[in-house]
Amino acid sequence: MGFSTVRFGDATAYLSAATEIARLGRYPTSSEPFYFRAPGYPFFLAVTTLGRPDAVALAKIVTAAVGSFAAPLLALLSARIFRRRGIALATGVAGALHPVFLWYSADIQSEPLFTTLLLAAAFLLLAATDRPSTTLALGAGAVLALAALTRASALALFPFLTAPLFDRRYPFRARAHLAAAGLLGFALALAPWIARNAAVFGEIVPINDAAGSTFYQGNSDWAVRFFDVESRAEYLRWVEALHRDMQRQTEELRARGLNSPSERARAFIGRAVAERRADPAGWARLLLRKAWEWLRPYPTPWFWPPVVVAATGTYFLVLYVLAVVGFVSAPRPGVRAFVLAVLAVSMAVHVVILVVWRFRVPYWDPVLLLYGVFGAGDTLLSRWTR
Repeated sequence: MGFSTVRFGDATAYLSAATEIARLGRYPTSSEPFYFRAPGYPFFLAVTTLGRPDAVALAKIVTAAVGSFAAPLLALLSARIFRRRGIALATGVAGALHPVFLWYSADIQSEPLFTTLLLAAAFLLLAATDRPSTTLALGAGAVLALAALTRASALALFPFLTAPLFDRRYPFRARAHLAAAGLLGFALALAPWIARNAAVFGEIVPINDAAGSTFYQGNSDWAVRFFDVESRAEYLRWVEALHRDMQRQTEELRARGLNSPSERARAFIGRAVAERRADPAGWARLLLRKAWEWLRPYPTPWFWPPVVVAATGTYFLVLYVLAVVGFVSAPRPGVRAFVLAVLAVSMAVHVVILVVWRFRVPYWDPVLLLYGVFGAGDTLLSRWTR
């Protein structure tokens, strides 16, 4: 991959939005034919490139730089959860060498920023709970809001800011204070963007207007056809046909006067539900196939060479097994329950809406690394990781 070239399909939209921010001081009302993207990553590019997001090499450097924080954050989380210096150092090294993190950091895409923000929010929340701190709890909520502004799926995690309520080491009043601080930080950080959307669109839009179109992509007949794709060429034809159809539907909605984000979202969701209700058994099969798409340890076989599929599948299969070992033997059952709940919620939200294998990485891979390295260090390498 060239240092000044992009291959990721969404990179053009990110760079275009960041360029409009830098040049005109505003965020575009539409970065795609049928929706606008979450603003976090374009704003990040506009600011960190000093107003030059069109300088692709610089945009790649700042993206890789922010992604590099994932490794030390994993080490800090490991140290706080497992209280083993060797395990923490090994986890940081594993995070720095994790192949998928390295791959995502090599192009213009939001995953490196999103992963770092999620991990930072998790560390602040854990630190705020271990040593009760209103400031850290506020910070955890604010950083989680920044993550949601980068990828809207993180909105599903805001209830986890109430986790301090379940820590019985402290009086209920102190726990409630921490939970309220986390939620307040989340609300305060989101408020300016919600106000902007209300001014632009005349309605409440928490992040962006992609929920309806994304649900349609993940549950309509187009989603069923996706699982019949057997080659990259077929996939490219599928994508082109899907986008043409969605653009046509969007234009039809506009012709009917349905122009607001909520009206378009309801229309797309309604059409997807109508198509699936016509085949309830098929909808159940689709959900199961999406669940496997999320869980499978290997990347798309028709997109990658066989050696990459085999190597990646083996790596993740080993990581899955070690993570299970780590979960079984890990201390701090409250943290373990919290993490398992995050895994379940993040998977459920995506299976219901839309599953893409790379969407799993920011939510699941840090957990697999944390508990997988602990599982290996606590069993196979216990002598060197104490």
